[in-house]
Amino acid sequence: MINNYQHNTVLLHEAVDSLRIKPNGIYIDATFGSGGHAKLILSKLDKNGKLIVIDRDPLAIKIAHNILDNRCCIIYDNFSNMIKYVKQLNLLGHIDGVLLDLGISSIQLDDSSRGFSYMKNGPLDMRMNNKIGYTAGYWLNHAKYNDIYSVLYNLGEEYYAKYISKSICKFRKYNNIVSTMDLSKIITRSYKNINKYSKKHPATKSFRAIRMFINQELEEIKLLLHYVSYILSFKGILSIISFHSLEDRIIKNFISPITTINSVNSFNINQQFTLKINKDKKFKFLKKVKPSLNEIINNRRSRSAILRIAQKIC
Repeated sequence: MINNYQHNTVLLHEAVDSLRIKPNGIYIDATFGSGGHAKLILSKLDKNGKLIVIDRDPLAIKIAHNILDNRCCIIYDNFSNMIKYVKQLNLLGHIDGVLLDLGISSIQLDDSSRGFSYMKNGPLDMRMNNKIGYTAGYWLNHAKYNDIYSVLYNLGEEYYAKYISKSICKFRKYNNIVSTMDLSKIITRSYKNINKYSKKHPATKSFRAIRMFINQELEEIKLLLHYVSYILSFKGILSIISFHSLEDRIIKNFISPITTINSVNSFNINQQFTLKINKDKKFKFLKKVKPSLNEIINNRRSRSAILRIAQKIC
């Protein structure tokens, strides 16, 4: 599967160019995925350059180990733990650029066994690291109605979260929700029962919300942003590709001169705490980039991507 799979890396050249690669620089690809960005970065480094790649997906790490290059350091962990490894390598404050691509990869989405897609039948897993933590199926079968509703409404921005959550709770009284098709059918029936039509598949927002919750995706971003200024060198570049308005809002607010962001806890989505960040405006916003029409035509999954680029200025 790994050798035969084709993946189109979103904003490949734009993201790598944004890092302003120095041949002898040190860079971090914090979401390795299929390795598109990492390989292009390596091609721009000389023998003294270094690339650190991070991913929490075991398959991504397996792909990364196919890169036989002593300039490349591979880390199997969440990118929110990046600072631990940068400290271990004695590189704190010496990283010239950090790149994150927050999108789910085609390899993950198209593999039915991962449970990310409402179009393919498979176990309802949705974990980025499918070796640890609880699955989406386990959570849906055990969570309270209010928790399910909060996830669908707040993370999925699903207007009909109330109806879908009630349908989920009603279904599981008699049967466990075990597959992606189980969940997809429950959501689709919810839409039909209230006579609502959606241009997108009815399950789109709910699947995305549950995946974001199971993997604590927003929390991951916030934790990284909390300390990324300590990782980067002076004039180091932070480039982040987001695919969802909630992600982009966090990144946009971080780059702008604000002092706080909210963080979402595990089961109580309404309980929030504040992280004080960017108080002294450590970053200068450089540019926002969207995919070209040609890229969107060739890779439909790129249509919602936004690349935001910032530079550490103090």
